[in-house]
Amino acid sequence: MTKRLSIFIYGVVSYAIFFVTYLYAIGFVGNLWVPKSMDSAREVPFLTALFTDLALLGLFAIQHSVMARPAFKRWWTSIVPAAAERSTYVLFSSVALILLFAYWQPLGGAVWAVTSPLGQAAVYAAFAFGWLLVLVSTFLINHFDLFGLRQVWLQLLGKPYTQLKFGTPLFYRYVRHPLYLGWFFAFWATPTMTVTHLVFAVATTAYILIAIQLEERDLVDAHPEYESYRRSVPMLVPFTKRRAQTTPRTVSAVQPR
Repeated sequence: MTKRLSIFIYGVVSYAIFFVTYLYAIGFVGNLWVPKSMDSAREVPFLTALFTDLALLGLFAIQHSVMARPAFKRWWTSIVPAAAERSTYVLFSSVALILLFAYWQPLGGAVWAVTSPLGQAAVYAAFAFGWLLVLVSTFLINHFDLFGLRQVWLQLLGKPYTQLKFGTPLFYRYVRHPLYLGWFFAFWATPTMTVTHLVFAVATTAYILIAIQLEERDLVDAHPEYESYRRSVPMLVPFTKRRAQTTPRTVSAVQPR
């Protein structure tokens, strides 16, 4: 019982760190409220700042993708308890983001700026929509399973973990990756697009597009019905594919890793 309780506490703490990191990320990307944001004053030469930022983004991308692969998870769960695998992934992802926040180096410079109050309001609305879409999408595919709480709760009760069934609730009936679509809104919607922000947005967009290909390969292997879903539902832009007549509406297992 002590071991099960320890794993449960570990999962809860990992989730709490993630949630605080998520809230800080909103302020960091939006240059709102936090002590150090994406577009703080530049402190080092341009090339030093650029290479530092690309290294931090690369570190996050490698961690986020490698730890998500089934082969890595099979090896990793020989070291950490299976019930804590998702919580550990969430914790490592949060640590990678915290490092990015701490060591990020602004580049300076401006690419465009929206100056009208109405235009700024529209951009901030799109920014808020993106972060909200990300959060809502996680609940549609079972927020607590995605961030490891369901796993550690079941093991605390001594119950076996059961995989979620494949399904396409709400937004997932119109695009395969509404969560990633939310990230695009969150990262690109800014009233002042600095060089710093542009580098961040381009790099994260490239990573997301690559990550989708890796993720969908794993999903096809895990859920044979995903291939039909992929053919009938667009990846990111709604209504750009002819949808199938019927799609499953059970709790979704289309989980980004």
